[in-house]
Amino acid sequence: MWRAASVALGPCLICRSLTNGAQRARGKPAPLLLLRQKLHLVSQSVHLSRHPVSKAQRPPLRTLTQPFSALRRRLPSHGPHLLIKNGSQPRRNFWLARVASRLLRLRYIVLGSAVGGGYTAKKTYDQWKDMLPDLGEYKWIVPDFIWELDEYVDFEKLKNALPDSEDLAKLMPDFDKIGESISSLTGLFTPGSSGDTAFRATDQGSDHEKQYKKVSDKEKVDQLQEELLRTQLKYQRMLERLEKENKELRKIVLQKDDKGIHQRKLKKSLIDMYSEVLDTLSDYDASYNTHDHLPRVVVVGDQSAGKTSVLEMIAQARIFPRGSGEMMTRSPVKVTLSEGPHHVAMFKDSSREFDLTKEEDLAALRNEIEIRMRKSVSEGCTVSSETISLSVKGPGLQRMVLVDLPGVISTVTSGMAPDTKETIFSISKAYMQNPNAIILCIQDGSVDAERSIVTDLVSQMDPQGKRTIFVLTKVDLAEKNVASPSRIQQIIEGKLFPMKALGYFAVVTGKGSNAESIESIREYEEEFFQNSKLLKNCMLKAHQVTTRNLSLAVSDCFWKMVRESVEQQADAFKATRFNLETEWKNNYPRLRELDRNELFEKAKNEILDEVISLSQVTPKHWEEMLQKSLWERVSTHVIENIYLPAAQTMNSGTFNTTVDIKLKQWTDKQLPNKAVEVAWETLQEEFARFMTEEKGKEHDDIFDKLKQAVKEESIKRHRWNEGAEDSLRVIQHNALEDRSISDKQQWDAAIQFMEETLQSRLKDTESVIEDMVGPDWKKRWLYWVRRTKEQTIRNETKNELEKMMKCNEEHPAYLASDEVTTVRKNLEARGVAVDPCLIKDTWHQVYRRHFLKVALGHCNLCRRGFYYYQRHFVDAELECNDVVLFWRIQRMLSITANTLRQQLTNTEVRRLEKNVKEVLEDFAEDCEKKMKLLTGKRVQLAEDLKKVREIQEKLEAFIEALHQEEK
Repeated sequence: MWRAASVALGPCLICRSLTNGAQRARGKPAPLLLLRQKLHLVSQSVHLSRHPVSKAQRPPLRTLTQPFSALRRRLPSHGPHLLIKNGSQPRRNFWLARVASRLLRLRYIVLGSAVGGGYTAKKTYDQWKDMLPDLGEYKWIVPDFIWELDEYVDFEKLKNALPDSEDLAKLMPDFDKIGESISSLTGLFTPGSSGDTAFRATDQGSDHEKQYKKVSDKEKVDQLQEELLRTQLKYQRMLERLEKENKELRKIVLQKDDKGIHQRKLKKSLIDMYSEVLDTLSDYDASYNTHDHLPRVVVVGDQSAGKTSVLEMIAQARIFPRGSGEMMTRSPVKVTLSEGPHHVAMFKDSSREFDLTKEEDLAALRNEIEIRMRKSVSEGCTVSSETISLSVKGPGLQRMVLVDLPGVISTVTSGMAPDTKETIFSISKAYMQNPNAIILCIQDGSVDAERSIVTDLVSQMDPQGKRTIFVLTKVDLAEKNVASPSRIQQIIEGKLFPMKALGYFAVVTGKGSNAESIESIREYEEEFFQNSKLLKNCMLKAHQVTTRNLSLAVSDCFWKMVRESVEQQADAFKATRFNLETEWKNNYPRLRELDRNELFEKAKNEILDEVISLSQVTPKHWEEMLQKSLWERVSTHVIENIYLPAAQTMNSGTFNTTVDIKLKQWTDKQLPNKAVEVAWETLQEEFARFMTEEKGKEHDDIFDKLKQAVKEESIKRHRWNEGAEDSLRVIQHNALEDRSISDKQQWDAAIQFMEETLQSRLKDTESVIEDMVGPDWKKRWLYWVRRTKEQTIRNETKNELEKMMKCNEEHPAYLASDEVTTVRKNLEARGVAVDPCLIKDTWHQVYRRHFLKVALGHCNLCRRGFYYYQRHFVDAELECNDVVLFWRIQRMLSITANTLRQQLTNTEVRRLEKNVKEVLEDFAEDCEKKMKLLTGKRVQLAEDLKKVREIQEKLEAFIEALHQEEK
């Protein structure tokens, strides 16, 4: 017995030693474990051969073929001892192992289910979290007082008000009952119990579940499509609700009130910076510079295709004028969309904000857009290429820049200019030629596709469709009217058009009523596509419908194009700037780079300095110019209408009476007005002299046209003081009534003035006579000229009249009829046929010369007549009343010049300066006027250089902000 036991025990000891060695060895455990299994089988076989047992007591061999587990690593080490002590022990040990294995399996199932469920819950939570909008950028919206709530709220009181741990423990589940349930569950795994039956029933149930009712593939697709649509609409409603709540929150936070919530200054957004660059380019070249390749979203389409409605849905406001079949978009409208706390709109050149949530502001905005469009259209035209810039901000708006173009027409109707169709085509092509412009092609879905014009135009500009997005509008009407829905699918897929596109979209822009709100149109659009066969039959995909998806797609495409092209455009402007700077340095090395506005400011200062120089003119200079100009203006009237008629009288009394009457009439009617005209002309002459006077090397001829225009416009606007004539009339009347010559010096001055006047008139008269009779014999011999036939007749007439004058030197001023007849007959006797009118005309000049010569002789005699004047010419053969007349005229001229000089220096120069300032201010606001008056290569080069620098700087600032946002 002992020997047999020792033999049987030997292998077991060997197994145990190997097991212990395997536990000590850490390098290679797997081969030792296999070896231990084999040795254990050998020892068991030896033991059973020595001590055979019944078949009922033999342990099942399948337990040895199962995988080696942590539980079985311990069982073989105690196996031999148990077998020696009691032969029934092995059966009990394996039964316990089965129970333990079942329990452990249940634990693993429960643990795995818990871990898997937790992971699934976490993943679902992360997905929902990613779907929610990132509100991290709007942390600043939370008012400051929220973070100071602990100073105003007593959290200790709130803590004491909460239930204690004992009350919470009552709400917890009864863990004792849970333990009893687990223990009862473990009994199900005992052999012979109902557990095996339960597992078998479960297996049978699973077999029955595999036999499910088969469903056709078409029904599966329909169910999945409907579920997808419902899910998408659910998420869209959720996002809209969040956006609406966010919009309301922003309104509350950003409004100024008495609660301490202050409005923050927001940074200029990326889209606003980009829009400023485009505005600068628009000002740089109003006709759209083809070298500008910055991205824009160009909206083109046939007239009444729904372009404006699509833009309004994207902008979320009815901002454009509307009409039934009438052309409303008459010029390009650039709309800059950006996100903001309030839904407002503003023009580029105006500070007024239109609240798009109020119907009154919306109506005012539509009216303002219509007025601007009509103003931009020239007379005789229907459309204009001038761009109207409008920015729209609001919560949830996609950031982009859109340009709404006039609708393409096929026929010019009545009331339109003949070139309207070609003009619209040229404007559309100019915008679409930009290789980085995104073309939003709008097609009316309610009309036949073959009637479309815009698709051919778009396919010419973008044959590959790399930057075109096709939009089919009025899909609800198309679905009702089109007999075959597959035709709409062909339109959306671009199979009916030669045009290719990046994407195809279908939208609904309302039921056709202008009174519909954006919200009602959006609800109608969602309801339509939810029930539409186009989606249910998979003719359209979910991402191809609704204006919201269109807006997201256009915005993504726009910013992708911006990121790809903006740096290249910045480099192009940098190269242009370098070329312009080099050209300036080579042509104008010593001049500053002054653009048109800076040059205008410089010219403005020079002109104002020259106006101020008028106040520095001496009073003597003013009076001399005024007296000389006034006499030149009135001398003819004085000689012809006053002096000569009065001099024909026979005595001094009649002479003085005639002079007084004529002077009074002249003063009341003509003289003050003539004096004011002379003063105003003198002021103009001095002003023009200062404006046109060259100032040596500092003179810049680039300002000459501007100065001339300012001078002319200022003179045109200037009006002399109306009360000046009345006061001047009184002064002149008093001056002419005075006959008292106080001293000999004044007498001599009057004689000199009279003599100069008479000599000047005599010289003019002789010149007239010479022109009438032709050159004398000296000139004919020296210059080889001859008289004309008329001059010969006049010369013969003059000679005959001079003979008559010699016979009677005191002949009156007019010829009698018999004298005219006598002269005519004498000339006919010599073979000269003459007309009586010619005789009278010649006599006027001959007598005038004779009279002036006699008057000059009388003037010399009056040089010594001051003594007789003091005695009032009593008992004197010499009468010098004509000298007194010229003294009165001379004194009147002097007093009038002095009065006008005072008006000039005290009033009119200042008023002229004010007019000049007003003219300069008007010119400063008129860009066309400045472009017309400040011209030349130098101005244009400086202007281009300034614009290119400004554009480059704004582009670099935009690129820097774009990189910061990407980081």
